Amino acid sequence: MTEADGKGPETILDVDFGRLYRQHYAASGGREKPPEAWDVRASDLSRELEGSPYVEELLRLVDLTGCRTLLDVGCGPGTIALALAPRLDRVWGLDYSRGMLDAMTRHAAARGLTNVEPILRSWEEPWDVVPACDLVLASRSTLVRDMEDALARLDAKAKRRVCLTSLAGGRFVRADLLALLGRERPAYPDYIYVVNLLHRMGRHPRLDFIRAGRRPDEKPGFEQLARRVEFSLGALTPEERARLEAWYREDPARAGTGREPSCWAFVSWEKE
Repeated sequence: MTEADGKGPETILDVDFGRLYRQHYAASGGREKPPEAWDVRASDLSRELEGSPYVEELLRLVDLTGCRTLLDVGCGPGTIALALAPRLDRVWGLDYSRGMLDAMTRHAAARGLTNVEPILRSWEEPWDVVPACDLVLASRSTLVRDMEDALARLDAKAKRRVCLTSLAGGRFVRADLLALLGRERPAYPDYIYVVNLLHRMGRHPRLDFIRAGRRPDEKPGFEQLARRVEFSLGALTPEERARLEAWYREDPARAGTGREPSCWAFVSWEKE
């Protein structure tokens, strides 16, 4: 709309951020991986239980004031849930990967934690069995098809507070590497949609940023790089694999920045 057509200029209030997010997600090639893809990664991601710059900073930012119960959505092998469990009465870890939940349960038993329970659910399935908790957390698990619905679910299950992390930058694979493979596409929708959707929900989020390097499960070597790239993009053709290997051989140090974004937005808001 423009002033010339007599309707006046649009404002931010006219923007349907939920629809815009869904369109952006589709354009970016976003796709939900099957649970089995995460099952096989449970062992690798369990290494982060020993701590990482990302985990340490996230735990510093999480506010447990007034909280005795936690729902960790997309909990993986329990990296965050198990770190917080000793300070809480009850903790539920929700994930759609049984392999991740089994890993969380094993790690909880090894630590002597008896207050941690798994819930096998996805973002899209009914959450009727999911308990409402003082704190609801979603760490690196919010790249979903429908952010508007996801935020409504998190908010509905929180009694006091919600914390989540969202991409800041919108890429898991470097843009130059995507160009090399002929897989150029828009970046994934990132945290700015979360902030705007929360504004429309009447929430007033706090925003921080976590800048972290590689995950502990990232090892050097071409095969590790190829595995990370295929996890994000799907199977590589022989030609793509050859180009990727040539790129790696030119400068092996680049492989360390070939996947993980270096910055995450930490978004939190109060229910009261």
